Amino acid sequence: MPTGIPVDASPRRRRPVSTRRGIAGVVTTALFGTLLALAPSSPAASAEPALLSQGKPVTASSQEHHGTPAADAVDGDNGSRWSSAASDAQWLQVDLGAATELSKVVLQWEAAYAKAYRIELSTNGTDWTTAYSTTSGPGGTETVNITGAARYVRMQGVTRATGYGYSLWEFQVFGTGGGGTGPALPGGGDLGANVHVVDPSTPGIQDKLDQVFQEQESAQFGSGRHAFLLKPGTYDNLNAQIGFYTQIAGLGLRPGDTTINGDVTVDAGWFNGNATQNFWRGAEGLTVNPVSGTNRWAVSQASSFRRMHVKGALNLAPNGYGWASGGYIADSKVDGQVGNYSQQQWYTRDSSIGGWSNSVWNQTFSGVEGAPANGFPEPRYTTLDTTPVSREKPYLYLDGDEYKVFAPAKRTNARGTSWANGTPQGESVPLSKFYVVKPGTTAATINQALTQGLNLLFTPGVYHVDRTINVNRANTIVLGLGLATIIPDNGVTAMKVADVDGVRLAGFLIDAGPVNSPTLLELGPQNSSADHAANPTTVQDVYIRVGGAGAGKATTSVVVNSDDTIVDHTWVWRADHGEGVGWETNRADYGVRVNGDDVLATGLFVEHFNKYDVEWFGERGKTVFYQNEKAYDAPNQAAIQNGSTRGYAAYRVDDSVNTHEAWGLGSYSNYNVDPTIIQDHGFKAPVKPGVKFHSLLTVSLGGNGHYEHVINQTGASTVPAGTSTVPSTVVSYP
Repeated sequence: MPTGIPVDASPRRRRPVSTRRGIAGVVTTALFGTLLALAPSSPAASAEPALLSQGKPVTASSQEHHGTPAADAVDGDNGSRWSSAASDAQWLQVDLGAATELSKVVLQWEAAYAKAYRIELSTNGTDWTTAYSTTSGPGGTETVNITGAARYVRMQGVTRATGYGYSLWEFQVFGTGGGGTGPALPGGGDLGANVHVVDPSTPGIQDKLDQVFQEQESAQFGSGRHAFLLKPGTYDNLNAQIGFYTQIAGLGLRPGDTTINGDVTVDAGWFNGNATQNFWRGAEGLTVNPVSGTNRWAVSQASSFRRMHVKGALNLAPNGYGWASGGYIADSKVDGQVGNYSQQQWYTRDSSIGGWSNSVWNQTFSGVEGAPANGFPEPRYTTLDTTPVSREKPYLYLDGDEYKVFAPAKRTNARGTSWANGTPQGESVPLSKFYVVKPGTTAATINQALTQGLNLLFTPGVYHVDRTINVNRANTIVLGLGLATIIPDNGVTAMKVADVDGVRLAGFLIDAGPVNSPTLLELGPQNSSADHAANPTTVQDVYIRVGGAGAGKATTSVVVNSDDTIVDHTWVWRADHGEGVGWETNRADYGVRVNGDDVLATGLFVEHFNKYDVEWFGERGKTVFYQNEKAYDAPNQAAIQNGSTRGYAAYRVDDSVNTHEAWGLGSYSNYNVDPTIIQDHGFKAPVKPGVKFHSLLTVSLGGNGHYEHVINQTGASTVPAGTSTVPSTVVSYP
């Protein structure tokens, strides 16, 4: 693993909540009007500085020893550094590739910093001008505003502050140019062959829907990817059956702009009426008038239902009421009753429903008008009146004939849909500010587009990347259509996000490659410390898969370092079936590790990791709904022995944490290789007044393994339930 991704511990800085929230309050007040205004992006937004130096060629006057090379100062990793010889007049310089307009330099010093130094610029690497100079540098993280165009940027150390050399964790150069990586890439353009854009007059819509469904109905690990985008209008007599890796969405700003007199259907005929493998699909931005009065949406993990208005009832079970394994509704309105039926678990957020039927194991609601009253443990409803913080997923829409992406505004203590009162609040970004990524695009080109200041729109397809996609600019949108899939080659991390405001990741799948990646998605570098309460990074309908489509490995799938991040609906899955599956074949020790403070997870599905599925080190974290299965394929008790503890918890809060709260959590055992395996507990947390859990359960699936307790030493064993799949529950803890 690289420096900065600890295996079993993560000591990190803490900032007091009063200080953070005081700052946030001022920022929120100042930005309130901006966040809630429906308006095109301002010209200032297009010129927002981009990080130009990361990964660029870099040289230095000296190096302290073999472990601290110059390249480590521009690698985006705050756990690696450059350090010089222990003498004055040392320098570090980066080559941006071409003369570029510059705006600032950020120096992240190690303890050995410069008391006196200059920032120097050059267009040829020989003749230098001074853009900034100081004789009283404070160390730590220094942000220096500069102006001018240059290809080369140099930190010229003059006087050291210590007896050691000069040492930089990161040397970051920002500007508004393209960074000299080649001709400027165009924004906008067509959406490619696998995006099917139709209007009500388009001939053969039903035939095309049926053709794609036939291809995708059972293609669980296939390479096909499709998006159906319906222009505003009314579509009569459609039955849109949605298979794997298929998205259907309206192109209106509001759900009412695009109406289907018909159905948007998911069923499970391909799997003999069992919907527990109906993964990776989505519907959004439509009004549906179902033919029979009830629309069927029988899905399981990684299937989203967003900004939908069903003018009737919604059935979440397959035909014949076979099993289904949980899904997600957000920002939607269902006029009639939602028939839960055989759904084992479900999470509904910020919506309006006409009612809900039965509870099975774990049905959780936050901010839902018409939700059943909290009743856990029987009926198993966990209901919160509001969602603490939410910001809906960005989406593509048509403004006249122009494509734009709408980025909804943040809401606090949200309840009901964001569009209930007409026009949703947020910001529109024209497609011309996006690089439209198509199959075959390289990671180098993707990073060039980001460096230019463009957002990313991934069209449906499978993308192999031989280097990390680095999202370094605040407010960048990375939006996928049709479950676009990113596969890291050669063990790289697929995507890293800098510790900046307002990044939005949405609508794509990261699939681990055959060479082990230390991480697949990193949100902020280690020890991120910026306050993003007013404008958090959001991760929505972003799914992670290790194995299943082929051999894949990753030590830790998702690492959240940035404070205030919102993870809204993710399925982080170490595969239990498909290709490349086995205890060591698709080895993946950790699912999600949260180091940031004030992180919120709404709709967290994490399953089958070799060790901990979720570990939480940040303060004031919150989770609303968690669904987990322990790894089916553990060969024996010894394989999951955790010191003196039998098994790794499905969700562990570190002993250092003082404040944490979670609602609606379930962990299931299905140790079908060795059914005698015992987990000491499903959940582990420090016993402190500020650490609180509500509505927890553990359940043995058919007696394949058991839990001794639910959380710590609390909660009854599942052994007496035998093979009956009756959960053991804890209403509140401690």
